[in-house]
Amino acid sequence: MDIKNFTSAIAQIAEEKGISLAKVLDSIETAIAAAYKKDYGEKGQIIKAKLEPESGKVKFWQIKLVVDKKMIYSEKELEELKEKIQEKSEKVRFNPEKHIMLDEAKKIKPKIKAGQELNISLEPKKDYGRIAAQTAKQVIIQKIREAERESISEEYKSKEGEIISGIVQRIEGRNVFLDIGKTLGILPREEQVPGEFYRPGQRLKVFVLKVEQIAKGPVIFLSRAYPKLVSKLFELEVPEISSGQVQIKSIAREPGSRTKIAVASEKKEIDPIGSAVGQKGTRVMAIINELGGEKIDIVAYSEDPEKYIANSLSPAKIIEVKRLPKNKALAIVAEDQLSLAIGKEGQNVRLAAKLTGWKIDVRSQEEQLKEEKKPKKKSTRSIKTKTKKTI
Repeated sequence: MDIKNFTSAIAQIAEEKGISLAKVLDSIETAIAAAYKKDYGEKGQIIKAKLEPESGKVKFWQIKLVVDKKMIYSEKELEELKEKIQEKSEKVRFNPEKHIMLDEAKKIKPKIKAGQELNISLEPKKDYGRIAAQTAKQVIIQKIREAERESISEEYKSKEGEIISGIVQRIEGRNVFLDIGKTLGILPREEQVPGEFYRPGQRLKVFVLKVEQIAKGPVIFLSRAYPKLVSKLFELEVPEISSGQVQIKSIAREPGSRTKIAVASEKKEIDPIGSAVGQKGTRVMAIINELGGEKIDIVAYSEDPEKYIANSLSPAKIIEVKRLPKNKALAIVAEDQLSLAIGKEGQNVRLAAKLTGWKIDVRSQEEQLKEEKKPKKKSTRSIKTKTKKTI
């Protein structure tokens, strides 16, 4: 065996497939053991192999479970098992290829106990038949594929909740498939932005929603509609947010239309809104362009609910906010600010409610004054009269 070329080939496979050298070696050892068993082993045997890449030598051994009489079925019990369904039991059917009696095992390894495994060295073989070689090839391919799938799954599992860049490869029905590096990710219809069109070759930033395992390998679900996509884009564009100097406190989004984001800073010298907007709006415009023109309102977060609600209704100017029972609030605005505060089809106040967690009602100042001037209705009590029954 050309050890230098062999070692180089293993390293190349590991690098190309993105898997560790140890896993590639493990797949080769499993394949060699399968080839050995095919040509020189017996049915039921458990054979293992150990390859030394430095020398090219291979060691083989057979694994047998050490058992005593209590651990195996008697002939009478085996007869009974033929007549009824086998129940769960710790006992085993003795197979000389898989098991070895404790007395025999102690001759090889004196301190061994029942229930332990005994490794029996086998004579190394160099010549293998065509079928054994084909078996080894299939095992290597299968094991490397399994290791590759596992590596991809682990890599993208660690990226859940992050954004990555992908290139649209194909569109099948309502699903869009993106090349995200080592594999394809799926952008389902429900995670697409309404009104957004996709074309092959288009580069997009997507949110890694979740990774699921199926028989064919990992499936990476992506999103363009998830609210956290916007906050992650701000982390990329705004150094103050990525460093933690500015925090995103809350986010409310209607994909493809509008997003409201609340920001705050513990340091007085840092303007959270100014940091997020950037000089001449460069930072926020980069995010708007990435989202295909989606409008973004950046508002200042406040611990004071009244102030926070007033800020959330931006760009409308709020005169007063009144807190009501059951987590409700009333925002009073000038007549000319009413439609702006409510927004098209109620979008502005709806997003403000999502952002703050309060149920917000918007009313004009004139309407509120009329409501206050109305005389309060006196509560009337119904008087019940008892009537005597006549017989």
